[in-house]
Amino acid sequence: MKKTIVHIVGTGTIGEPLIGLFTDFKHYLGIDEVTFHKRTPLANDRAKINHLMSRGAVLATDSDQRDAFEKLGHKVALEAEEALARATVVIDCTPAGNENKKKFYDHIEGPRGYLAQGSEFGFGKPYARGVNDEALVAGEDRFIQIVSCNTHNITTLIKTLGREPDGSYALERGTFVCMRRANDISQTKSFCPAPQAGKHDDADFGTHHAHDAHHVFETLGLGFDLFSSAVKLNTQYMHSIWFNLRFRRDVTREEMVARLADNPLVALTDKRDANEVFSFGRDHGYYGRILSQTVVATPTLAVRRNRDLFGFCFTPQDGNSLLSSIAAALWAIEPDWESVAKRLEWTKRWLFREI
Repeated sequence: MKKTIVHIVGTGTIGEPLIGLFTDFKHYLGIDEVTFHKRTPLANDRAKINHLMSRGAVLATDSDQRDAFEKLGHKVALEAEEALARATVVIDCTPAGNENKKKFYDHIEGPRGYLAQGSEFGFGKPYARGVNDEALVAGEDRFIQIVSCNTHNITTLIKTLGREPDGSYALERGTFVCMRRANDISQTKSFCPAPQAGKHDDADFGTHHAHDAHHVFETLGLGFDLFSSAVKLNTQYMHSIWFNLRFRRDVTREEMVARLADNPLVALTDKRDANEVFSFGRDHGYYGRILSQTVVATPTLAVRRNRDLFGFCFTPQDGNSLLSSIAAALWAIEPDWESVAKRLEWTKRWLFREI
């Protein structure tokens, strides 16, 4: 019987914890083997790579880098293209997903599915767990784009708060200001010393966050009036979002809080400080990650003139993308959402209802 193999490209802020998740819980997931590709041999990454390999992950490298990795003490088991060809699912966690698709993925037929991360618009059908699961079509969606962490947050807010019991939406429009952290605590480059305002490059949607959210709902045959802005802040803790949702009917704050509380992918918190939410994730999350799609600060929620909801929420950066990546990979292996849900039961310990 052929092995079920997950191959992960990249060992950064998404790739590393994803390798850890698949190796630690492969018996729950029905995975036989986890392989990963690292492009550049670096002495300061040696401990990380050795630790991932000690947990059962198998290293693949480019042929021209094999000797350099082995000089660092790593056992290289596979060459890059060999690892791709034998994989059941490939998850690209690099900023070069679209480039790799043209160069490799379009021509390697072995894998049942290829996934890329948020920045790689156009790679495949955009996906966020719990938002557009039903949009994925077996036999058709071999390439899937896991949308960005802030897009996960925005789409989850829209579906949770705007969707009516009959499946229609009462949302008239949504406006979002994404306040992005400067970089991850693991990164030493690209930090900004002061708040840096972002451009509105998209005349219809402002920034890519609303643009990508629009395309997620488009997979369901839906279209919303969405606009987003972005500002980068001089912090390494968490992204946060200010939002205003206008509805076509009267709503109450109590109704909105109840809807959020009913969604198992939403965490509520009385905390209003990003460092406190981040600290909770560090202490109680997996690899310090909160897997919930959004963390809504309930004290900030307000309804104005019956139809405008305002509030702030925090984005579990990388965490929500990890959840969607695992779900999409399992679906690619076996396109049955009931089976996927059963195999994801163990993630509930990091899907916090309250923080």
